Amino acid sequence: MKRETVRVRGADLAVFRDDGDSPREAPLVLWAHGWGHTHANMLPLAQAMPRGTRSVLLDLPGFGAAPPPPDAWGTADYADGIAEWLAGLPPARCVWVGHSFGARVGLQLAARHPELVGGLFLVAAAGLPPRRSPAARLRMAARRWAFRLVRSLTPNGPARDRLRERFGSADYRQAGKLRPILVKAVGEDLSDVARAVRCPAVLVYGDRDTETPPELGTRFNALMPGSRLVLLRGFDHWSVLTEGRHQIAQRLGEFLEEVA
Repeated sequence: MKRETVRVRGADLAVFRDDGDSPREAPLVLWAHGWGHTHANMLPLAQAMPRGTRSVLLDLPGFGAAPPPPDAWGTADYADGIAEWLAGLPPARCVWVGHSFGARVGLQLAARHPELVGGLFLVAAAGLPPRRSPAARLRMAARRWAFRLVRSLTPNGPARDRLRERFGSADYRQAGKLRPILVKAVGEDLSDVARAVRCPAVLVYGDRDTETPPELGTRFNALMPGSRLVLLRGFDHWSVLTEGRHQIAQRLGEFLEEVA
């Protein structure tokens, strides 16, 4: 697999190509990982595709072989960086395959640069405000109130850092220098972005996914007129990429035939 580093909008994008024996007229499949992952997490799925698939796997800026971007990028910034790179490639029909965070970036790319995206295949897509029961909203509000109260009494420094880690999610605790990017991404509402997507799209969710539950897929499906929803039984947010990869590969193969 060939690797190259591409400079986009002041950041480095790591690009891994696996298209040696692919016909030039085949769609170009771009694989984008989720938060905290790298191209390696998408590689088994890419390798499950039929021979002849033109696959390009990415390490988004801040992950794997790509250092963090110069500023706290939002998903629109990631999409614009990808678009800058794609615009310099030979013309091709591109299909974006994204998991979780990579799906957020794909939505932005298709909405902001529709001429560059021929199809979206999104696995465990996030980006809509969660729907919580009144009891859950009350618990969340109480947790935020407790955090703000304790934070106001805690001086800056290690003690406040420990406080953030105690109240933050696992992703937040592990984000390190990428924490401002994570906070920005989690706070985004991509409803209007999804409405602006006009290319064909497939939305795949595991029925046991608690991080991006299938109801998000139902809502995205309603916002995106050219989309269809696929629910895979027995998989969660992570196992859908590993144990479920052959089911995903089958559906992605069918989708590529549709948009070719």
